[in-house]
Amino acid sequence: MLGSGLSNQTGASIAALAFPVLGPVGVVAVRQWVAAVMLGALGRPRLRHFTAAQWRPVLCLALVFAVMNLSLYAAIERIGLGLAVTLEFLGPLTVALAGSRRRLDLLAAVAAAAAVVVLARPTPSTDYPGIGLALLAAACWAGYILLNRTVGARLPGLEGSAAAAAVSGALYLPVGVWVLWHHPPTAAALGCALAAGLLSSAVPFLADLLALRRVPAHFFGVFMSVNPVFAAIAGLVLLGQRLDVLAWLAVLVIVGANTITVSTAHRSTTRRMTT
Repeated sequence: MLGSGLSNQTGASIAALAFPVLGPVGVVAVRQWVAAVMLGALGRPRLRHFTAAQWRPVLCLALVFAVMNLSLYAAIERIGLGLAVTLEFLGPLTVALAGSRRRLDLLAAVAAAAAVVVLARPTPSTDYPGIGLALLAAACWAGYILLNRTVGARLPGLEGSAAAAAVSGALYLPVGVWVLWHHPPTAAALGCALAAGLLSSAVPFLADLLALRRVPAHFFGVFMSVNPVFAAIAGLVLLGQRLDVLAWLAVLVIVGANTITVSTAHRSTTRRMTT
């Protein structure tokens, strides 16, 4: 789990190094192609056998894949890795809080909302488009979680995820080819984009599969909460992006809100099942 989180955020940092040459669109296109090849080799989806009921959530998941990664990378370019990933993390937190009536969850939601205000800190120089892009990525991540449940229920193994990655990669073919044609990549920029695809797609996916065979799903969900911290550290070490004290506190509040929500929800569910 530690390797998965560090790999994912290191990959995002390396991707940012290619932005001056390829831009977020070019980097995301290469990342999607890498993900499509890797997941296709693992999942081996039998596309001709898919029914209409199976294709619908797969196509929706492919669209979410495409928009989520592009909006996140565009946000990283504007507001930095740590802030972008922290705001994106509101997606799974919202899914965890949805429908809950517990007072503790309400307090966690209020704390997370306050932390977002601190992160945004409205001023004349605030990059509202960057914040909006990060929140769009958060909405996509929430949709990704919900759609994955449907895809997993309708298709066996990794076929659904692999098919969605293939469709998403195909969606980026025209724009990706256009970007690479008009902005010829240097060897270094292309290497960074390929590394981002491996570190942020292939490695975390395989590591998560291995981890979930060994640890309970709720513990995995709690551990995911440290990703914004990993992102802030990776942004500092690899990109020189520094967060001030208030921003660090806001990041930790959002991490804490998710940790409390996921861990206490599991204990509550376990208690109901035993009684």
